Amino acid sequence: MNWRSPRTLGVAAALLFVGSPLCLAADPSPVAYPVGAATFQANCAVCHGAKGAGQSSLAPPLTSYPVRYASIREGRRQLAMTVLYGMFGDVVVEQKHYDFKMSEFPQLDDDTLATVLNFVIFDLGHAGQDTQPLNATEIAAERSQPLDGTAVHTHRAAVLAALGL
Repeated sequence: MNWRSPRTLGVAAALLFVGSPLCLAADPSPVAYPVGAATFQANCAVCHGAKGAGQSSLAPPLTSYPVRYASIREGRRQLAMTVLYGMFGDVVVEQKHYDFKMSEFPQLDDDTLATVLNFVIFDLGHAGQDTQPLNATEIAAERSQPLDGTAVHTHRAAVLAALGL
């Protein structure tokens, strides 16, 4: 192959241009919580997938339930408790069972945890404008009342009942 031929150079230039950010299709909805997105990719995507769709037999999807949780006070508490203290045991999401251990992330500060949860709720779950973003004060309130993963799992059952799920 002649790397200096006009045809080879043209193909190489076309490949570089096609792969450039300027040529990629624009995302119809820009990320509202970019710091949350980065935190999610670094800590959550390994189990829940890059787009929060979950992985069979490993971790549930995060594209529907967190949005529902964010609509009620106890659900918002559930979100904060889950990221702070983890959760383990059988959970059912969209008629599929997941028996897993969710890691806890108490080393992340309250602002960061609120931002990653807002990324999940708004960017992955596409919550409507009537949903209020979580804030660091809500995370701090749950941090002040330490729990274990079993208690978080038990609280989840109460939240599902309250939501009629």
